[in-house]
Amino acid sequence: MADSGPSPSGAQRRARLDIDVVRHSDAWDNSGVTDAMVALAATTAFDFAPERKSEHYEVAILLADDAEIRTLNRTWRGKHAATNVLSFPADDNLSEPRPLGDVILGYETVAKEAGEQDIALTDHVCHLTIHGMLHLLGFDHDSDREAEKMEDLERRALASLGIADPYADSVVEVSP
Repeated sequence: MADSGPSPSGAQRRARLDIDVVRHSDAWDNSGVTDAMVALAATTAFDFAPERKSEHYEVAILLADDAEIRTLNRTWRGKHAATNVLSFPADDNLSEPRPLGDVILGYETVAKEAGEQDIALTDHVCHLTIHGMLHLLGFDHDSDREAEKMEDLERRALASLGIADPYADSVVEVSP
């Protein structure tokens, strides 16, 4: 569990985030993606999002394979395909500590996208983790205005980790 991380310059830690990284697929084992790196990306997204009311939050990040994420995508979204990231927000009426929900990454799709975009797998995983976390924190990209706001948070969070803007030169497709 990680409960600390970088804060945007000038900001103080507002709330605690407990992160549980769960590996559902052995495919991630030799990928260079560490639990600490995933937790850092999640904490960074949490720190860049606006103030939350609660003092304590929890999130689970599942490192799955395409078969598992395809099943989840079909069951919960009616889409019969693997995807790179899914976010499942928790029920808003849960008591403290407040679970935010789950972020699930599909290895084969994430690795394929990183290769096609010629970016480091670890950078792409950080981007998708931040993207998924922002969904759990109430951000979306259904309209151009919402997408701009979410992408700006993603850019700033990634920059704080030393990761290049994924939207700078090309369109990066991030599944909702």
